[in-house]
Amino acid sequence: MRLLLLGGTEFVGRAVAEAALGRGWDVTVFHRGLHTPVAGVRALHGDRTAPDGLTALAEGGEWDLVVDTWSAAPRAVQDAARLLRDRADRYAYVSSRSVYTWPQPAGHTEDAPVVEGAPDADQTDYAQDKRGGELAALDAFGADRSLFVRAGLILGPYENIGRLPWWLGRIARGGPVLAPGPRDLPLQYIDVRDLAEWMLEAAVTGRSGPYNLVSPPGHTTMGELLDACVAVTGSDAELRWTDPDTVLDAGIVPWTGLPVWVPPDTDLHTTLHGADTSRAAAAGLRCRPVTETVADTWRWLREIGGVAPQRQDRPAVGIDEETETKALKAREHG
Repeated sequence: MRLLLLGGTEFVGRAVAEAALGRGWDVTVFHRGLHTPVAGVRALHGDRTAPDGLTALAEGGEWDLVVDTWSAAPRAVQDAARLLRDRADRYAYVSSRSVYTWPQPAGHTEDAPVVEGAPDADQTDYAQDKRGGELAALDAFGADRSLFVRAGLILGPYENIGRLPWWLGRIARGGPVLAPGPRDLPLQYIDVRDLAEWMLEAAVTGRSGPYNLVSPPGHTTMGELLDACVAVTGSDAELRWTDPDTVLDAGIVPWTGLPVWVPPDTDLHTTLHGADTSRAAAAGLRCRPVTETVADTWRWLREIGGVAPQRQDRPAVGIDEETETKALKAREHG
Protein backbone atom coordinates (compact mmCIF):
# COMPACT_ATOMS: atom_id res chain seq x y z
CA MET A 1 0.00 0.00 0.00
CA ARG A 2 1.12 3.53 -0.80
CA LEU A 3 0.22 6.00 1.96
CA LEU A 4 0.33 9.78 1.79
CA LEU A 5 0.23 11.27 5.26
CA LEU A 6 -0.65 14.96 5.48
CA GLY A 7 1.01 15.91 8.74
CA GLY A 8 2.91 12.92 10.04
CA THR A 9 5.57 14.07 12.48
CA GLU A 10 3.63 14.52 15.75
CA PHE A 11 1.25 12.47 17.93
CA VAL A 12 -1.49 10.97 15.72
CA GLY A 13 0.41 11.45 12.47
CA ARG A 14 3.55 9.92 13.89
CA ALA A 15 1.64 6.89 15.20
CA VAL A 16 0.02 6.41 11.79
CA ALA A 17 3.40 6.59 10.05
CA GLU A 18 4.88 3.98 12.40
CA ALA A 19 1.87 1.69 12.01
CA ALA A 20 2.04 1.89 8.21
CA LEU A 21 5.78 1.23 8.14
CA GLY A 22 5.19 -1.72 10.44
CA ARG A 23 2.89 -3.15 7.79
CA GLY A 24 5.56 -2.75 5.15
CA TRP A 25 3.77 0.12 3.41
CA ASP A 26 5.42 2.79 1.30
CA VAL A 27 4.88 6.02 3.28
CA THR A 28 5.15 9.61 2.08
CA VAL A 29 4.87 12.36 4.68
CA PHE A 30 3.93 15.90 3.65
CA HIS A 31 4.86 18.38 6.39
CA ARG A 32 6.31 21.81 7.07
CA GLY A 33 9.72 20.58 8.13
CA LEU A 34 9.42 21.74 11.75
CA HIS A 35 9.84 18.25 13.20
CA THR A 36 11.84 15.20 12.19
CA PRO A 37 9.63 12.53 10.60
CA VAL A 38 9.81 8.83 11.36
CA ALA A 39 12.82 7.12 9.82
CA GLY A 40 11.93 5.23 6.66
CA VAL A 41 9.39 7.63 5.18
CA ARG A 42 9.75 9.82 2.11
CA ALA A 43 9.40 13.47 3.14
CA LEU A 44 7.79 16.26 1.10
CA HIS A 45 7.77 19.80 2.44
CA GLY A 46 5.09 22.45 2.19
CA ASP A 47 2.87 24.77 4.23
CA ARG A 48 -0.81 24.18 3.54
CA THR A 49 -1.69 27.71 4.68
CA ALA A 50 0.74 29.46 2.31
CA PRO A 51 0.24 30.39 -1.33
CA ASP A 52 1.54 27.56 -3.51
CA GLY A 53 2.02 25.56 -0.31
CA LEU A 54 0.96 22.32 -2.02
CA THR A 55 3.49 22.58 -4.83
CA ALA A 56 5.39 19.50 -3.66
CA LEU A 57 2.19 17.45 -3.93
CA ALA A 58 1.19 18.94 -7.26
CA GLU A 59 4.37 17.69 -8.90
CA GLY A 60 3.15 14.12 -9.07
CA GLY A 61 2.63 10.88 -7.24
CA GLU A 62 -0.21 8.42 -6.75
CA TRP A 63 -1.38 6.80 -3.54
CA ASP A 64 -3.79 4.14 -2.32
CA LEU A 65 -4.67 6.13 0.78
CA VAL A 66 -4.40 9.69 2.04
CA VAL A 67 -4.57 10.27 5.81
CA ASP A 68 -5.21 13.85 6.88
CA THR A 69 -4.88 15.00 10.51
CA TRP A 70 -5.62 18.71 9.91
CA SER A 71 -7.57 20.57 12.63
CA ALA A 72 -7.68 24.20 11.55
CA ALA A 73 -9.26 25.97 8.54
CA PRO A 74 -11.31 23.50 6.44
CA ARG A 75 -10.09 25.30 3.32
CA ALA A 76 -6.75 23.50 3.70
CA VAL A 77 -8.50 20.11 3.57
CA GLN A 78 -10.50 21.20 0.56
CA ASP A 79 -7.40 22.31 -1.34
CA ALA A 80 -5.53 19.09 -0.65
CA ALA A 81 -8.48 16.78 -1.31
CA ARG A 82 -9.30 18.43 -4.62
CA LEU A 83 -5.68 18.22 -5.69
CA LEU A 84 -5.48 14.51 -4.83
CA ARG A 85 -8.91 13.13 -5.77
CA ASP A 86 -7.74 11.76 -9.12
CA ARG A 87 -4.40 10.51 -7.74
CA ALA A 88 -5.51 8.67 -4.61
CA ASP A 89 -8.05 5.92 -4.03
CA ARG A 90 -9.29 6.83 -0.57
CA TYR A 91 -9.18 9.75 1.88
CA ALA A 92 -9.22 9.19 5.65
CA TYR A 93 -9.76 12.30 7.72
CA VAL A 94 -9.02 12.30 11.45
CA SER A 95 -12.04 14.21 12.70
CA SER A 96 -13.48 14.52 16.20
CA ARG A 97 -16.56 13.70 18.21
CA SER A 98 -16.70 17.46 18.78
CA VAL A 99 -18.61 17.67 15.50
CA TYR A 100 -21.77 16.52 17.29
CA THR A 101 -24.09 19.23 18.55
CA TRP A 102 -23.90 19.92 22.27
CA PRO A 103 -24.95 18.23 24.44
CA GLN A 104 -25.39 14.58 23.49
CA PRO A 105 -27.06 11.89 25.59
CA ALA A 106 -25.25 8.77 26.71
CA GLY A 107 -25.20 6.20 23.93
CA HIS A 108 -25.16 8.67 21.04
CA THR A 109 -24.18 7.12 17.73
CA GLU A 110 -22.75 8.38 14.44
CA ASP A 111 -26.29 9.37 13.46
CA ALA A 112 -26.43 12.10 16.13
CA PRO A 113 -26.87 15.66 14.77
CA VAL A 114 -23.71 17.55 13.89
CA VAL A 115 -22.71 21.21 13.88
CA GLU A 116 -22.73 23.37 10.78
CA GLY A 117 -19.54 23.51 8.78
CA ALA A 118 -18.28 24.74 5.43
CA PRO A 119 -15.56 23.06 3.34
CA ASP A 120 -14.18 26.38 2.09
CA ALA A 121 -14.18 28.19 5.43
CA ASP A 122 -11.33 29.90 7.19
CA GLN A 123 -10.59 28.83 10.76
CA THR A 124 -13.47 29.45 13.19
CA ASP A 125 -13.86 27.06 16.12
CA TYR A 126 -12.66 23.50 16.56
CA ALA A 127 -16.01 21.75 16.08
CA GLN A 128 -16.97 23.67 12.94
CA ASP A 129 -13.46 23.32 11.54
CA LYS A 130 -13.54 19.56 11.93
CA ARG A 131 -17.00 19.32 10.39
CA GLY A 132 -15.86 21.52 7.52
CA GLY A 133 -12.90 19.20 7.00
CA GLU A 134 -15.25 16.23 6.75
CA LEU A 135 -17.37 18.03 4.17
CA ALA A 136 -14.28 18.99 2.17
CA ALA A 137 -13.14 15.37 1.98
CA LEU A 138 -16.66 14.22 1.16
CA ASP A 139 -16.99 16.76 -1.64
CA ALA A 140 -13.74 15.68 -3.30
CA PHE A 141 -13.79 11.91 -2.73
CA GLY A 142 -17.47 11.10 -2.33
CA ALA A 143 -19.20 8.98 0.30
CA ASP A 144 -17.69 5.67 -0.83
CA ARG A 145 -14.06 6.84 -0.81
CA SER A 146 -13.92 8.94 2.36
CA LEU A 147 -13.53 7.77 5.96
CA PHE A 148 -14.13 9.99 8.99
CA VAL A 149 -12.39 8.96 12.19
CA ARG A 150 -14.34 10.78 14.89
CA ALA A 151 -11.88 10.35 17.72
CA GLY A 152 -12.53 11.33 21.30
CA LEU A 153 -9.91 11.63 24.00
CA ILE A 154 -6.60 10.41 22.54
CA LEU A 155 -3.82 9.22 24.84
CA GLY A 156 -0.50 7.44 24.40
CA PRO A 157 3.12 8.04 23.39
CA TYR A 158 3.93 11.27 21.49
CA GLU A 159 1.03 13.13 23.11
CA ASN A 160 1.47 16.86 22.52
CA ILE A 161 -1.67 18.04 24.31
CA GLY A 162 -0.31 17.28 27.76
CA ARG A 163 -3.13 15.39 29.46
CA LEU A 164 -1.59 12.05 30.42
CA PRO A 165 1.93 13.55 30.57
CA TRP A 166 0.66 16.06 33.17
CA TRP A 167 -0.74 13.33 35.39
CA LEU A 168 2.41 11.26 35.07
CA GLY A 169 4.59 14.25 35.91
CA ARG A 170 2.48 15.27 38.88
CA ILE A 171 2.30 11.78 40.34
CA ALA A 172 6.01 11.21 39.77
CA ARG A 173 6.71 14.17 42.09
CA GLY A 174 4.95 12.26 44.85
CA GLY A 175 3.22 13.43 48.01
CA PRO A 176 -0.50 14.04 48.46
CA VAL A 177 -2.17 14.23 45.03
CA LEU A 178 -5.60 15.72 44.44
CA ALA A 179 -7.54 12.88 42.80
CA PRO A 180 -10.90 14.04 41.42
CA GLY A 181 -13.71 11.64 42.23
CA PRO A 182 -15.52 9.51 42.10
CA ARG A 183 -12.84 6.85 41.87
CA ASP A 184 -15.07 4.64 39.70
CA LEU A 185 -15.88 7.43 37.23
CA PRO A 186 -16.03 5.72 33.81
CA LEU A 187 -13.74 7.06 31.10
CA GLN A 188 -13.72 6.68 27.33
CA TYR A 189 -10.54 7.23 25.32
CA ILE A 190 -8.46 5.76 22.49
CA ASP A 191 -4.79 4.84 22.54
CA VAL A 192 -3.21 6.63 19.58
CA ARG A 193 -1.70 3.37 18.32
CA ASP A 194 -5.07 1.61 18.37
CA LEU A 195 -6.50 4.53 16.40
CA ALA A 196 -3.73 4.27 13.83
CA GLU A 197 -4.02 0.52 13.34
CA TRP A 198 -7.80 0.61 13.09
CA MET A 199 -7.77 3.43 10.55
CA LEU A 200 -5.29 1.70 8.26
CA GLU A 201 -7.15 -1.60 8.43
CA ALA A 202 -10.47 0.15 7.84
CA ALA A 203 -9.06 1.75 4.70
CA VAL A 204 -7.71 -1.57 3.44
CA THR A 205 -11.10 -3.23 3.91
CA GLY A 206 -12.97 -0.41 2.20
CA ARG A 207 -14.69 1.19 5.19
CA SER A 208 -16.24 4.61 4.64
CA GLY A 209 -18.32 7.16 6.50
CA PRO A 210 -18.09 8.27 10.15
CA TYR A 211 -16.97 6.15 13.10
CA ASN A 212 -16.89 7.04 16.79
CA LEU A 213 -13.35 5.90 17.45
CA VAL A 214 -12.94 5.60 21.19
CA SER A 215 -13.03 2.74 23.64
CA PRO A 216 -16.36 1.48 24.93
CA PRO A 217 -17.76 3.56 27.83
CA GLY A 218 -16.11 2.44 31.03
CA HIS A 219 -13.10 0.83 29.31
CA THR A 220 -11.28 2.27 32.29
CA THR A 221 -12.04 4.51 35.26
CA MET A 222 -10.42 7.54 36.83
CA GLY A 223 -9.17 5.30 39.60
CA GLU A 224 -7.61 2.76 37.26
CA LEU A 225 -5.93 5.51 35.26
CA LEU A 226 -4.33 7.20 38.26
CA ASP A 227 -3.44 3.90 39.94
CA ALA A 228 -1.57 2.97 36.75
CA CYS A 229 0.31 6.29 36.92
CA VAL A 230 1.38 5.59 40.50
CA ALA A 231 2.49 2.07 39.61
CA VAL A 232 4.64 2.96 36.59
CA THR A 233 6.32 5.99 38.15
CA GLY A 234 7.13 4.11 41.36
CA SER A 235 6.54 7.30 43.36
CA ASP A 236 5.29 7.70 46.91
CA ALA A 237 2.25 9.61 45.64
CA GLU A 238 -0.84 9.34 47.82
CA LEU A 239 -4.05 9.70 45.83
CA ARG A 240 -6.51 11.70 47.91
CA TRP A 241 -9.89 11.16 46.32
CA THR A 242 -12.02 14.27 46.48
CA ASP A 243 -15.70 14.73 45.73
CA PRO A 244 -16.57 16.69 42.58
CA ASP A 245 -18.16 19.65 44.38
CA THR A 246 -14.99 20.29 46.37
CA VAL A 247 -12.92 20.17 43.18
CA LEU A 248 -15.23 22.61 41.41
CA ASP A 249 -15.48 24.94 44.41
CA ALA A 250 -11.68 25.29 44.27
CA GLY A 251 -12.09 26.92 40.87
CA ILE A 252 -10.74 23.94 38.93
CA VAL A 253 -12.05 23.75 35.37
CA PRO A 254 -13.17 20.25 34.31
CA TRP A 255 -11.28 18.53 31.48
CA THR A 256 -8.36 20.98 31.45
CA GLY A 257 -7.63 21.81 35.09
CA LEU A 258 -7.38 18.17 36.07
CA PRO A 259 -6.97 16.62 32.62
CA VAL A 260 -9.44 13.97 31.44
CA TRP A 261 -11.72 14.44 34.48
CA VAL A 262 -15.23 15.84 34.20
CA PRO A 263 -17.95 15.69 36.88
CA PRO A 264 -20.27 12.66 36.78
CA ASP A 265 -23.94 12.91 35.87
CA THR A 266 -23.46 16.00 33.71
CA ASP A 267 -23.94 16.80 30.04
CA LEU A 268 -20.16 17.17 29.86
CA HIS A 269 -19.57 13.61 31.02
CA THR A 270 -22.23 11.94 28.85
CA THR A 271 -21.04 13.84 25.79
CA LEU A 272 -17.31 13.20 26.30
CA HIS A 273 -17.39 9.74 27.86
CA GLY A 274 -20.68 8.21 26.77
CA ALA A 275 -20.59 7.61 23.02
CA ASP A 276 -21.80 4.38 21.45
CA THR A 277 -18.83 2.71 19.75
CA SER A 278 -20.45 -0.48 18.49
CA ARG A 279 -19.96 0.48 14.84
CA ALA A 280 -16.19 0.80 15.27
CA ALA A 281 -16.07 -2.40 17.32
CA ALA A 282 -17.93 -4.28 14.58
CA ALA A 283 -15.32 -2.92 12.16
CA GLY A 284 -12.48 -4.40 14.21
CA LEU A 285 -11.59 -1.84 16.86
CA ARG A 286 -9.62 -3.39 19.71
CA CYS A 287 -8.46 -1.31 22.65
CA ARG A 288 -5.43 -2.17 24.75
CA PRO A 289 -5.64 -1.94 28.57
CA VAL A 290 -5.04 1.40 30.24
CA THR A 291 -2.02 -0.01 32.07
CA GLU A 292 -0.26 -0.49 28.74
CA THR A 293 -1.09 3.01 27.52
CA VAL A 294 0.18 4.57 30.74
CA ALA A 295 3.35 2.45 30.92
CA ASP A 296 4.33 3.16 27.31
CA THR A 297 3.66 6.88 27.68
CA TRP A 298 5.85 7.00 30.80
CA ARG A 299 8.60 5.11 29.00
CA TRP A 300 8.46 7.58 26.11
CA LEU A 301 8.52 10.56 28.47
CA ARG A 302 11.67 9.28 30.15
CA GLU A 303 13.29 8.70 26.78
CA ILE A 304 12.80 12.36 25.81
CA GLY A 305 13.92 13.76 29.16
CA GLY A 306 10.57 14.01 30.92
CA VAL A 307 9.22 17.10 29.17
CA ALA A 308 6.43 16.44 26.69
CA PRO A 309 6.04 18.57 23.56
CA GLN A 310 3.20 21.07 23.62
CA ARG A 311 1.09 22.13 20.66
CA GLN A 312 1.16 25.90 20.36
CA ASP A 313 -2.47 26.07 19.28
CA ARG A 314 -3.72 24.30 22.43
CA PRO A 315 -3.76 25.73 25.95
CA ALA A 316 -1.61 24.17 28.63
CA VAL A 317 -3.44 21.80 30.97
CA GLY A 318 -3.17 21.12 34.69
CA ILE A 319 -3.30 23.10 37.92
CA ASP A 320 -0.56 24.76 39.93
CA GLU A 321 0.59 23.75 43.40
CA GLU A 322 -1.33 26.56 45.11
CA THR A 323 -4.64 25.49 43.60
CA GLU A 324 -4.04 21.86 44.48
CA THR A 325 -3.15 22.74 48.06
CA LYS A 326 -6.30 24.84 48.39
CA ALA A 327 -8.49 21.97 47.18
CA LEU A 328 -6.78 19.44 49.46
CA LYS A 329 -7.31 21.70 52.48
CA ALA A 330 -10.96 22.13 51.58
CA ARG A 331 -11.22 18.33 51.37
CA GLU A 332 -9.80 17.96 54.88
CA HIS A 333 -12.24 20.47 56.34
CA GLY A 334 -15.21 19.34 54.30
